[in-house]
Amino acid sequence: MTIAADAGVAPPEDARGRATRRYWRKALPSGVSNLRASSLHTMLSSAASRSPAPPSFAIAGICFTDVGGAAEWIIWYLQYIDNRVIYFDGWSGFGASAVLRSIADVLPSCRPSWSVCFDRIIHIDCSVWKNRREMQRVIAEELKLDRSVMAILDEADENDDFWGIPESSRNEMLGVSREIYRTLKDNRFVAIFHNGSDSEVDLYSCGVPPFGKFGDNFLIWTFGRRFLTIKDHDHGKQKLVEKLRLTHFLLYDRIRYLTGDQYYAVLCKEPVAIAAGMDPTMVADCHMYELFMHCSFDTTTKSDWAGHFPNYLICDGILQEDTAREISKVLHREITWESDASLLEDVLIKFKKHLKIPLLVLKENDAYEEGPYRWISITSTDITVHGMQHIPAEASSFLLASKRSAPPLALPNGLFARSSKLGVLILRCCSFDFASPPFVECNSLRFLGVDRCINDQTYEREDHTEWPCLNTLWVLDLRFTAWNEILSEEKIDLMANTRELNIEGDMCWQYTTRLQDRLPNLQKLRIIKPTQRPEATTNTCNSFVHKTKLEILDLSGNSEMETLPNSLSKASSLQVLVLDGCIGLEDVVLPDGLPHLLRSFSFDGYGPSSQWTPALELPPKHFRPSTTADKKEINVSKISLEGCTHLENFFIRGLANLLELDLSGSAIKTLDFETMVLEVPRLKRLFLLGCEHLRAIRWGESDISLELLCVDTRAQVGCPRPSLNQNTSSRLQVYAVLSDARLVRSLRHPVDKYISSGGDNKDVYLDIHVTSSSVHSESVQFEAICKEKKIVMYSGQVQRPVVPVGMYEDILSMVCVAPMQAFPEPPDTTNLDGHIEIAEESRGLDEHNFSEILQQHARSLHVHDVFIGAGFGGPGDWNLLKQCRMERCPKLDVVFPYWSYKFDELEIFWVLDLLMVRWICNKIYYHYDVDRPFRNLRHLHLGSCPRLQYVLPVWFSSFPSLETLHIIHCGDLKDVFVLNYNYPANGVPFPKLTTIHLHDLPALKQICEVDMVAPALETIKIRGCWSLRRLPVVEARGPGVKKPTVEIEKDVWDKLEWDGAEASHYEAPVHCRYYKKKLPRGSVL
Repeated sequence: MTIAADAGVAPPEDARGRATRRYWRKALPSGVSNLRASSLHTMLSSAASRSPAPPSFAIAGICFTDVGGAAEWIIWYLQYIDNRVIYFDGWSGFGASAVLRSIADVLPSCRPSWSVCFDRIIHIDCSVWKNRREMQRVIAEELKLDRSVMAILDEADENDDFWGIPESSRNEMLGVSREIYRTLKDNRFVAIFHNGSDSEVDLYSCGVPPFGKFGDNFLIWTFGRRFLTIKDHDHGKQKLVEKLRLTHFLLYDRIRYLTGDQYYAVLCKEPVAIAAGMDPTMVADCHMYELFMHCSFDTTTKSDWAGHFPNYLICDGILQEDTAREISKVLHREITWESDASLLEDVLIKFKKHLKIPLLVLKENDAYEEGPYRWISITSTDITVHGMQHIPAEASSFLLASKRSAPPLALPNGLFARSSKLGVLILRCCSFDFASPPFVECNSLRFLGVDRCINDQTYEREDHTEWPCLNTLWVLDLRFTAWNEILSEEKIDLMANTRELNIEGDMCWQYTTRLQDRLPNLQKLRIIKPTQRPEATTNTCNSFVHKTKLEILDLSGNSEMETLPNSLSKASSLQVLVLDGCIGLEDVVLPDGLPHLLRSFSFDGYGPSSQWTPALELPPKHFRPSTTADKKEINVSKISLEGCTHLENFFIRGLANLLELDLSGSAIKTLDFETMVLEVPRLKRLFLLGCEHLRAIRWGESDISLELLCVDTRAQVGCPRPSLNQNTSSRLQVYAVLSDARLVRSLRHPVDKYISSGGDNKDVYLDIHVTSSSVHSESVQFEAICKEKKIVMYSGQVQRPVVPVGMYEDILSMVCVAPMQAFPEPPDTTNLDGHIEIAEESRGLDEHNFSEILQQHARSLHVHDVFIGAGFGGPGDWNLLKQCRMERCPKLDVVFPYWSYKFDELEIFWVLDLLMVRWICNKIYYHYDVDRPFRNLRHLHLGSCPRLQYVLPVWFSSFPSLETLHIIHCGDLKDVFVLNYNYPANGVPFPKLTTIHLHDLPALKQICEVDMVAPALETIKIRGCWSLRRLPVVEARGPGVKKPTVEIEKDVWDKLEWDGAEASHYEAPVHCRYYKKKLPRGSVL
């Protein structure tokens, strides 16, 4: 690419041009001193000297009047300047993003021999600003980094979701920054950055190498948010200078140097990124229409009608009907002018004569000139003063308003006589005959807005019975205008094409009865802030039976409405329901539920918002009242949005009597008690069943004290309400089925709050299941083969066999393995107040908060079918756990990790099928205050743990309550109990041990590493323990006292080692008929 030195349009030779020439003769190298000075200019900022910290950058201007010329000049400029960080402000803030996009398009085509050549051109478009991490993601995507790098960002976002961290507060990831730096450090590059935030950003924190003055890299950036900005030159530049601390050079120009054609050309370039794929000219026209509306009304009224912007674009004909709706939604989100109102009016006045669409904006005392105007706005107390007799035939939008303080503006006769193309009509503070309006013959009218108008019957009335304007009407908006004629059933029947009906300040919600079986295409209905009182005899139950296309329903301010119509369930397309200020409602509950497509719901006890939004969104905070307008008591006690599977936006506030909130099945990701649910002090029951998208509950500083919390986040599972424990005396009950254990963070708050406020931990009832499976706490089927007979057993019915053996049944039959010992039934871990189950497809089990809730609140624990390698819990005590059941965890290495202690309440420990576990609890140096951690353990059952080396560490008086020891199929087990560090090696008493069953433990040498004293022992059954050499020490018993019975293989009994006459302390052993036999020659496998 060759860039001409005289590119651009030169301004007249004036002081501005002479200053430009003098500056660039000094600033540029001598080799380029022949640059045409009139194509550049500079203007050092006097405002910069007033900054608290004077900027260390130069400020200069350009005088190009088109996007392409400005882009080419900036590229050319890179060859001769030492400044590496360049901020471009466009034309008073306007057009900067368009120029930067043009630079990104042009740079790759630069010829290789040209001095401005880069290894990489990084286009960082963060016009829609989310957070610094998202900016880092854009950079990583632009560099096409490996998917593993992107996974770091995904994982961080997911984890922050569970922490409830707002998106705006998420920062860069160090690992990704390293990878970005590694990729760029040896490259020469230029970064083009659209910064959508409000402050300067240092890209170095994202991993982009610094832009030093001695380096080869460049940064060209702008505050490129996706709305059109025009700033006052002096004040705007002063504010900008105060923000720039890392920038070396500021380039700018003023919008007043553009002609109307040039301005429109830049405007056509500006929305390229906003509306990709759309006709730029069409989008520019939409921008100009928004600017026209912005300047049409005074400051107090323009925002009242701003919400209709998508409707204006369609009804005026700027957008074609087939694609108009979706396009208008996009443009409404993106098109916003940010500027001083007077400056925008100056821009509109300057450029209106040069636009393709002629427009007219008349204020008080302005003179009217005839012309083919398409858009007309008049704000006056007397339209006749301007000399307008009739609206031009070309007009498609007409806005007429008078001041509220002035008398209503009378509409002249014949004003609409030629208005055959009129599509948008807004009348404010006017007077006309309501029975025969002067615009009744406007047969192209699509939008009719009437605000604070009065009936004037002094007109010469013409008989208009048909009202042709209603046949084409799409939007009817009546505000504080008692126009009963147009709302009559006769006239409503003419509105077959009406999509939107808004009534503010007149009718109450009972007007919906007149709409029954009418307005078949109605999509938006607002009946808000009524002044009429409801009638006691009106039945509204069937008002919405046939409203299948209704998407938005706003009944704000209907304070005397007591119940919602049951037929609202039939409005199958409803997506937004607003009940702000409906303080008379007793409940928000429908027998058949609200429509499942509902996306947004609002019930603000403070009252209606000052404005409504046209899209499927709720009113923003600045539109909502800051104080309660009505001091009446708000009655609503229950809100149920169960089954609203698309619900994302939710807001309730100031509902002092609300007891129950049901959001089951919703798509809410974060339930925030600081921004979504506010001032509900009596809330006792919260249901979040089937909320598969739920990641966090942010409780904040809310003062609620829940009694019942039910959560289920499994996907595509019908989630019935849990069977509540009616017998418990607990004051707080928490039922949860979580597919990800990280959500436990959110469940801790109500528990911790209850305990911190003086409640007893024993008064908290927990029932938590961590699983993605559709079934939890169900019986697990086991299979066994015994003498070629398949037995299926279920929990709670009969004793379960040891393990599934179907895979090896043929081999076992060949070697004549003895029938397996019946394994004890697992404990019923659901009968205690603090039950936690961890099951298949669980995620986030390494979560620290989950470990804490396990150790601090779990009374019963059931773990099965999980693939986690580390143990459960963390350092600390387990002083509430009573029952522990673990099974089928093939990767688990250790059950309780290092420094887990103080199992004071544990009574039953039941383990089965832990294929990799090496020990249950590790050795540890125990302090004096935890010297009896298993003092209540009564039953110890272990089965099918082939890698198990030992079970538990032991020391004096470790197991004073142990009654049953049952261990089977643990091939590597050498000792059940091993001596803990630094404890004496004398005998350890087991005073209550009565039963020992040991089966298929070929490596077991002894049960306890030191002498095991069991004075109460009654039964020992041993089979397949071929290395066993010692039995527990049993004292001699007196006459008539039964000795312990022993069932054991003869050759094992014969090899036992005794101290003195201990063998005589047992009954004569019963030798089973099964003996160890040699395997057949050759492998049977």
